[in-house]
Amino acid sequence: MSTLVPTESLRILHCLRAPVGGLFRHVCDLAEAQYDAGNAVGVLCADEPNDCQTRERIAELEKHCELGVTRIGLGRMPGLSDIKALVATAHKVRDLAPNILHGHGAKGGLLARCTPSSKALARIYTPHGGSIHYAPNSLVGVVFGLAERLMFKCTDGLIFESDFARSVFAQRFGELPVNTQVVHNGLAEYEFARVSVKDDPADFLFLGEIRELKGIFTLLDAVAEIATRRPVTVDVAGDGPDMVAFTADVEARSLTQSVRILGKVPARDAFARARAVVLPSHHDSFPYVALEAAAAGRPLIATSTGGIPEIFGPLANRLIKPGNAQALQQAMEHFLDHESLQLREAGKLRAHVRDHFSLNGMAAGVAAVYRGALLEISEKINEHSATSSPAKLDAAE
Repeated sequence: MSTLVPTESLRILHCLRAPVGGLFRHVCDLAEAQYDAGNAVGVLCADEPNDCQTRERIAELEKHCELGVTRIGLGRMPGLSDIKALVATAHKVRDLAPNILHGHGAKGGLLARCTPSSKALARIYTPHGGSIHYAPNSLVGVVFGLAERLMFKCTDGLIFESDFARSVFAQRFGELPVNTQVVHNGLAEYEFARVSVKDDPADFLFLGEIRELKGIFTLLDAVAEIATRRPVTVDVAGDGPDMVAFTADVEARSLTQSVRILGKVPARDAFARARAVVLPSHHDSFPYVALEAAAAGRPLIATSTGGIPEIFGPLANRLIKPGNAQALQQAMEHFLDHESLQLREAGKLRAHVRDHFSLNGMAAGVAAVYRGALLEISEKINEHSATSSPAKLDAAE
């Protein structure tokens, strides 16, 4: 009989590209929960970025990684670095002997599913949006789409963080593997402590990547309209590829008195700086910032894109259409005029998120996919052994 399915702890190696953003936060949370459950965990990721804040987060992650944190060269787009990364991952798999290889994002999924190994192991993939962020008819979208279809054949478990992501993935790439589950992101219990607002707060906070698809320019359109009638202030916390263009637009619109750019700020510190949080994304998957803002008890104005309606659940009728500056402006002014009502609504959303999106629930859901994958592989090995044994006996006779 095969011993692939362990009776005690697992050896888990998580693979991803850049150690930044919500994807990295997910891996850190999951690694800590798996470590607390008695598993040996390791992380393999790209060697960029390597700024002070990233190094600090890596150092914190290493406390929960018996198998260590390994950083390798790995570019964002397909290229020769992928071959080098696969070779480096193969060496690490040989040394660490994991029984779970869990890839996150498109590049992490490549490493988890295509790295050669002489021993059987379960190959798990969580896209985190990944390939579906690219237009299906673009060159990059076609390349990633073809790769996804091919790699389904070596995917032992597929995990989506939202029903939305699962439906889009199936629509784009066809029938999904049998062991496919939706496991929502979750928060630790301490994150549900309410955040008190500091003195002289901004009216609104945007927290996230400074990128066009996050709706940052739609936000400026809304702020510019409000500013023609009343004072309004927005703190912007984050960084990203469109920061230069965003800063220039703020100055060109003469909005420097209304929009304050803070750079990177820890989420709960940022929440304390404003009376409400605004999430104007054009496209999103299952953003942690929505969960975090709701857990902190902050009023949240958000768009009905991606998995955000799943976060709001029965309160999803409050969401606004993405890319609609007028709807965003009206929602922001409604908050300014009815703050006490919005605070009560925030309490309802906080209770809903607390009931449905816990870190323990997330870790348990992922563990169930691992067990299913290991069991299926073990059964295949046993079937192969059973069918090959008679042939060996015949040959011996």
